[in-house]
Amino acid sequence: MRYDRSMKVGVIGASGYTGGELLRLLSGHPKFNLNYIAAGNNAGELITLLHPQLTAFSGQKFSQTNTTEINSCDLVFIALPHGESAKLISQIDARVKIVDLGADFRLSNVKDWEKYYGGVHAGSWLYGLPELVNHKEIAIATKVANPGCYATAIALSIAPVLADIDTSDIVVVAASGTTGAGRSAKVNLLGSEVMNNLTSYKFGGVHQHTPEIEQILSEFAKSAVKISFTPILAPMPRGILATVTAKITTESNLDSLRSKYSHFYLKSKFVSLLPANQMPMTSAVLGSNNVQIQIAVDTHVNRIVISTAIDNLGKGAAGQAIQNANLMCDFPEDLGLHAVGVR
Repeated sequence: MRYDRSMKVGVIGASGYTGGELLRLLSGHPKFNLNYIAAGNNAGELITLLHPQLTAFSGQKFSQTNTTEINSCDLVFIALPHGESAKLISQIDARVKIVDLGADFRLSNVKDWEKYYGGVHAGSWLYGLPELVNHKEIAIATKVANPGCYATAIALSIAPVLADIDTSDIVVVAASGTTGAGRSAKVNLLGSEVMNNLTSYKFGGVHQHTPEIEQILSEFAKSAVKISFTPILAPMPRGILATVTAKITTESNLDSLRSKYSHFYLKSKFVSLLPANQMPMTSAVLGSNNVQIQIAVDTHVNRIVISTAIDNLGKGAAGQAIQNANLMCDFPEDLGLHAVGVR
């Protein structure tokens, strides 16, 4: 099947790590014509100054964020810090399709927003986790909230077996690369602080992705789901490795649980249950939209243990955003997303 680049596409917030990954992926997309690249505070700077790997953009500069330019697009990706997307939305024409990579429209519960983010709740859009949300719903949506990176890895880890576990006691420990914290200068993200070091952060169940994970899993399970989530900052630029455990409440064994994962992701373009003797590795999914999963049963405590690897900038952000945009525009969900890991 052949495509022409007839859709005018914009990226708002293109100077960040996620914005750079969007540019990289969109530059090779056969249908999306990337013609507006905005970067607010970095407007006027060369794109390759911040993204030297993007040689296809040599000589091009970031534009100012301008609603007239946004409204000239058919589709825009917004990759701004939390709280910033909501300020733009009222100025964008209803006909423009939007994939928002921030948190502004992910949560439906006002109290959750106030507790984990603070400020005014802007409302909620369709939550775009394609493996758990009906593709037909995404296809008719004009505005989609792209999931968070941790939320993606954790929800995909446990969703296939929600009927087999105690959903009030899901425990998660997940490590992420430093790009997950954004590009703004922070002392704890300096190379000399991160190298040869592991540390937990947002300790004690306060990470902002917690309500998002519980929301999508509760909707999928049609009953309340609770998680205890501890994030870890890992000494690497990108990638997430999540370990998820839960008490098994049925007579299921490892073989039957593996069968459930295989069946659940049978038609998935991106999620793979690895062979029994192979473990997920972040390096195996870098630069891709892929998800690697392995499961085990700890018979000593009768808990399922799931290990999942994704690229936080790929399936955890830009790759998934393009996957959603493809569905919104009636293209194959994997269009422009065929890259394998770069290990």
